[in-house]
Amino acid sequence: MGYVTKEYDMLDSETRRRVFWLLKRLTSYSLWAKKRDAWEVFARAHENAVRTWPKSDPERMDADLLPRIFETQSLYNKGLEELGKGHRFVWRTGEPFAAALVISGTVRNFLYTHPDYWERGAQTAPYPDKVEALNRLLLASKYGGEYSPVEVPFVPHMSARCESAAALLDPERYRYRFYQLSYPVFPAELPEVPAATDLIISSGQRVPVDGIWEPVTVEREKVFGLVPLGVKSVENNGCFNYLVKETKAPNVDGQWNEAESRRELVGTHWRLVWEDTRYKDGVIPDESEYFLEPKRSEEVVPPELAIGVEVRTGDICPVSGAWEAKGFEVKPVEVAKGQVMPDVLAPSPGSGERRVHWVTWRLVKLAGEP
Repeated sequence: MGYVTKEYDMLDSETRRRVFWLLKRLTSYSLWAKKRDAWEVFARAHENAVRTWPKSDPERMDADLLPRIFETQSLYNKGLEELGKGHRFVWRTGEPFAAALVISGTVRNFLYTHPDYWERGAQTAPYPDKVEALNRLLLASKYGGEYSPVEVPFVPHMSARCESAAALLDPERYRYRFYQLSYPVFPAELPEVPAATDLIISSGQRVPVDGIWEPVTVEREKVFGLVPLGVKSVENNGCFNYLVKETKAPNVDGQWNEAESRRELVGTHWRLVWEDTRYKDGVIPDESEYFLEPKRSEEVVPPELAIGVEVRTGDICPVSGAWEAKGFEVKPVEVAKGQVMPDVLAPSPGSGERRVHWVTWRLVKLAGEP
């Protein structure tokens, strides 16, 4: 599925907090435990379908997928056992979680290969109801951005997993042709991103510790523009990424190459923002903040009392009407009850470059009012 890439400002405090929180969520024990549990439910349902659906049924399930399904289940179990001890090699190439994602993707792509619904490894039409019920069980194990911590092979055509904040924050990245993944629900108060450390490496170097790293440009100040001084200038050069110890720090996307119709890959520096030491003591803390339920529209105030109600980007719209973005000189937007509140594309202070901003929306007019 193609996307029009939104530009998110990685110097914006709200954007940084959201990306940081999401990367911690996507590498949490609890999220991968939920993936394992959901896959187990799907595995039992698929096995039952193979055993009980008549062979004459055009919607019958392929028994040949069962070995891959059970292998995936075993890999999730092995990965969780290691992650529960603080061992994060599970996301390296060929290791349990990385392998589970590859094999489960194959199962998803070949779940139902009837020519009316499938061609060349891809779904082409909505599945019949019985098949779709199984497909939904499979999709319950899938999370947007789940590949974020997986090792990137240091080869010419591959760049960092999170090439921009849009990879994690843009709701369109959670929508596919025949299904949609749940968009994460953020806590009302997101913690600040910790101050970056002095640990800096370059693309191609081995990552010394597991954690969240920020691509940066590093320049040394010069006397008269010629003689380097010891003082370094370190500035953001893209989106946070989760890098696993002993992998090679990846390249990032550079300028678009018109002649070859692709982006150039360029090296960068990576600065450690946060070292991940979770679970090394064998303790799994409360991680319920990563699985909050979205606010339901029926839980909010009735329309006649709603003028002035405020919500944030990503919240569920409680009342249909015109909403204005506080602090931004943009026209009010019409949003229907139940839709996700949008972000705002507006000039950034200083540079004037148009960027995506997470905003507070205020209801100024109910739908249908003059």
